Amino acid sequence: MFQLLGQLGQPENEIQVILQTLFSFAFIIYLFYAQRIQAMTMLRQIEVTLRKIKGLRDDGKEASIKTIKEIGKPEKDPTPMVERFMEHFLIEPVGMDPAGIVQKLGKILDVREFTFEKEVEVMAPNATESERNNIENLLEASLALNVFYKVIRHYYLLGKKTMNIYIIMQIHMILPMIIQQIDAYSSALQAFQEGIPIGDSVGAIVAAKLINGAPTRDVAKEMVAAEIEYEGRHVVVTKAKGPGGSVGMPGDAVVNLLNEYKGKVTMLITVDAAGMLEGEQVGEIAEGVGAAIGGPGVEKYKMELIATEHNVPLYAVAIKQGMEHVVAPLVQPLFEATDKAIASVKGIILDYSKVGDTVVVAGIGNTVGVAQ
Repeated sequence: MFQLLGQLGQPENEIQVILQTLFSFAFIIYLFYAQRIQAMTMLRQIEVTLRKIKGLRDDGKEASIKTIKEIGKPEKDPTPMVERFMEHFLIEPVGMDPAGIVQKLGKILDVREFTFEKEVEVMAPNATESERNNIENLLEASLALNVFYKVIRHYYLLGKKTMNIYIIMQIHMILPMIIQQIDAYSSALQAFQEGIPIGDSVGAIVAAKLINGAPTRDVAKEMVAAEIEYEGRHVVVTKAKGPGGSVGMPGDAVVNLLNEYKGKVTMLITVDAAGMLEGEQVGEIAEGVGAAIGGPGVEKYKMELIATEHNVPLYAVAIKQGMEHVVAPLVQPLFEATDKAIASVKGIILDYSKVGDTVVVAGIGNTVGVAQ
């Protein structure tokens, strides 16, 4: 009887031995190849994302070509020029000697903008000024998507070639944040194609609502200004000239206005989009001091310098939004937030100025789809 029970339990013992052997064998393999397995897993995830980015990059290129053909009506195929545009790059000035670096960067940016304008003018000879501005923004969004694709591809291929876990981890760890920006630029293609406002347009919308049909005049390149009265204060509102996609030269506009009203301006208020932190709501309003303006810093430098020369205090109103909203089509919460921002601007004017003062309000941001 005992012999029979032993024979019945033998297969179960053999299975346990086999499972234990397989587990030990798997543990030994993992012990020696864990890092390589992890690297291959991350490479696979990056590869899937890379295919998606390539598709978005190609969509941007096709959208640019299609828009140029429909609006600009060129005599020859613009595809080679679009491809050349998407490979454009900018070399920043040397920073070893910081003296005058802002002026040097400003000059380089001016040349870049002039080059882009001429490129678009040749590509789309029959487009209006506003349409050319939108096409230029569309091409810049396509250029950004191309840069994202090439940089991610570089680290993917380099990691695959060397199987260096640290190279692979660099791009893998920041991939979620990069995808947010890429999706936003992909959404921007529609906005610039159709000429509709984007998240970055909130500052321009605030300025347009303040102007509310008042006559405007040119005060700098692609910048307009209007004069309104509010509670006994003389308010000068400036924004980029719309409705074409442009951010203008707000620094130059502020410089010209403060020099024009020399000694009379008692306050400069800038309104712009600002990045929100996780947990904050889209469209939250925050008030502060300083110049609320993004970009490479040249226009901000101009504002701070002229404000210091004329002893004009700087106030700022920020409209919070995520990086996925900045260049994507404007969402309803951000449009509604522009009314709250106007209330903040008016509150600052009432709290920190007196009757008879002259106040300058600058609506910062891309004015695509936002007229005067």
